Order: sequence, then C-alpha cells, then structure tokens
Amino acid sequence: MFRKKSLPLVQYSQRSATFQSAMKLSIAIGQFFGLNPVIGVFNIDASKMRFTFYSARCLYTILSILVQGTILCFCILKYIKDTETSLSSNTSLVFYSSNFITMVLFLRMAMKWPRFCLQISMTEALSPNFDTTLVKKCNLTCVLVLTLALVEHILSDLSGYAALIDCQPHKNAYEAFITHSYPWGYAFLSYNHFVGFLSQLVNIQSTFTWSFVDVFIICISFYLISRLEQVNLKIVAARGKTMSSYFWRTIREDYCRAASLVRRIDDVIGAIIFISFANNLFFICLQLYNLLKDGINATNLCSDQDVRPLHGYEQATYFMYSFIFLVMRSLAVSLIAARVYASSRKPAISLYEVSSTAYCTEIQRFLDQIHGDTVALSGLQFFNIKKGLVLSVVGTIITYELVLLQFNLETAEDADLNYNGTLYKYIKMTV
Repeated sequence: MFRKKSLPLVQYSQRSATFQSAMKLSIAIGQFFGLNPVIGVFNIDASKMRFTFYSARCLYTILSILVQGTILCFCILKYIKDTETSLSSNTSLVFYSSNFITMVLFLRMAMKWPRFCLQISMTEALSPNFDTTLVKKCNLTCVLVLTLALVEHILSDLSGYAALIDCQPHKNAYEAFITHSYPWGYAFLSYNHFVGFLSQLVNIQSTFTWSFVDVFIICISFYLISRLEQVNLKIVAARGKTMSSYFWRTIREDYCRAASLVRRIDDVIGAIIFISFANNLFFICLQLYNLLKDGINATNLCSDQDVRPLHGYEQATYFMYSFIFLVMRSLAVSLIAARVYASSRKPAISLYEVSSTAYCTEIQRFLDQIHGDTVALSGLQFFNIKKGLVLSVVGTIITYELVLLQFNLETAEDADLNYNGTLYKYIKMTV
C-alpha cells in the first residue's frame, strides 16, 4: 500500500516553484465551481492533502453533478420533442453534456489527486525547481482568462435581455429573460422564481467550468515546461566545458524524472484535454457560423422606440467577442501545451554541440532517449499536442464551416421551394 511520507518543510521553503504553489489558486477557484474537491489545497506539504466523499466540498460537487445531469436530461427530452432541429438548437445539448462530463472527470481526478501530488513532491525533493516566475504566470493566466470569460457571459446575457425589452416590453423582464434563455426547462415546467434562479446559477457555473478547463491545462503545462527547461538550462551552462560522465548521467536522470512526470500527468488529465479540445472546436465553428450567417449587423427593431443598450448590435458584439475569445483561448492552450513537447527536444541541440573530446556514452544514451521517446501531453493518446496540431485544427474548422454554410444554404432553398410550391397550389385552387 502506498504510504504518505511528509517531506521536511525546510525543503519547501527553499524553493517557490513547487507544483502545490503553482496550482494553488486555480484549484481553489475550481473548487468554487465544484471541481476537484480535495482538502488541503493551501498546505505546502502535499502529504496533508486528502480526498473524502464525506467532505462539504465533495458533497457540493456531487450535488452539482446531479443538477447538471438533470438539466442534460431536459435538453435531451427537448431535442427529442422538437420536430425541427438546427445547429443553434443543439447548442444547449452539447454545452451541458460537455460540462456534465467535465465535472465527472474532475471528480474522478480528485480521487487520485492527493497521491498524485505526493509523487510530484517527492520528485521535487530529488530535483528542486527554481523557476521564480512560474507561480506568477499561473496566477495571472487564471485571473485573466476567467475575467474575460465573465465579460463574455455578461455580453451573452445582454444580448438576450436587449431582445426581450425590445420585442416583449410588457412582460416581466426577469421571467421573460429566464424562459427565453433556458427553453430546455420551461418546455416541461411552469415558471417559478426558484427554478429560474437555480437555472441561472447552473448556467454561470457551466460557463466558468468551460473556461476553467483551459486554465487548468495551461497552468499544468507551465509547470511541466519549467521542469524541462531547467534541465536544458543546466546543459546550456555546461556548453564549451569538458564535463565528466557523472555530470551527464545526473542531467539525464533529471530529464528522465521530468519526462516521467509528463507521462503521469498525461495519464491523469488526458480525458480533460480531449474534452477541452472537442468543446473548443465545436464552439469556434458555431460562433464563426453565426458571424458569417448574420454578419456584423444590428438586429431588426420590434417596437417604435429603440431602448436597447447598443441599439441592436448586442448580438453581433457578443458573437464577435465570443469568437475572438474562443480562438485566443484555444490558441493559448494549444501553443503553451505544445511547448512541453518542444522543451523536451531542446536538450538535443546543445548535446550535438558537445566536442568530440568530451563526448561519452552517457551523452549518446541521452540523445537516444530524446529522439526515441515522445514527451508530450495528449488527448487520451488520440493526438499529441504539438505545434502542427494547430494547423490541423484550423483546417478542420475551415472544412466544417464550409459544410455548415452549404447545409444552411440547402435548407433555406428547400424552405423556399416548399413555400413556393404551397403558394402555387393555393393560387391554383382559388382560381
């Protein structure tokens, strides 16, 4: 049985770039939304971290999963009930199903998280990490991305609210907003304030969960990059010097520990990476489709007086901001995670520059290990995150966008043909 070993606190105080310190803020914010419900997040000693089903955090997570599952069932029922379906009508089904799966994956990961963090801390005890910028980069990324996600959510609500005050000015504003924003529930339930408020809370939780997954992957990637770059810095510092075989063996062992760390982390978060890339791909296609279909135009005015905050440009503003935010966030995840693979290849450049007099068997073994193994994060081993993946995703988006636009054009033409045929039959009967 795996026994927890407490590392001396003096070892933690001597280095600030531990995995605990780098992930502390992001894990704490994630727990606010019901993700990764482990105890002892703020403790610098990984042996103090634990997971239990009987904690308040875990009960909150389980309750959130049950609520998300209920909403997903309503979305499925509405999808079956609707006779006509479109890309926009399927958005809620995809959105809530992906969030439900994400919360389940984070709960599953939380069960392994204490032991996982303890293994990392033992690796750090053997090879400390002295990257003083790591914690700042992780914290800044967390605050920046989630703030931008908050702006996106506000613009989304503003778009829906502007349409309601324009076309339904005599209805109760809050009731009309809730029933319009969450049609999957009110197709089967009558409106009441509690269900409306709960629906809004769950929607906020789902929106931030969607963005938090990318923040989580970015922060872990920053940590792995710093571990691999530290090995490369040691090799660069020895450039032009004649080093012993023992030195190169020590460096190679440090590299092995960093590579092993990447594999362990990939085993734990591989499913989360897969759902993140799939989710981002779908919603980038969706928002790009909305922009190309409707353009950056003001929506039509329903009433005589325009009382809308942005005078009809609320929906176009939301679509444009959401598309840009999604693209930038997806690029950040892809490029930062791809640096893990790039950093694992960097030592080879310096090793090739070692003089023939200093060349030894350990350097050859080091080079064979670098070129013979792929050290990278992946999505359930279906794909490795490298820079070339970005081009593949862009090509996929363009392909599917053309398919969506063609499908929309054919649907519109069929609707016109059906309308014209019905009109012709009606005129012929009346004549």
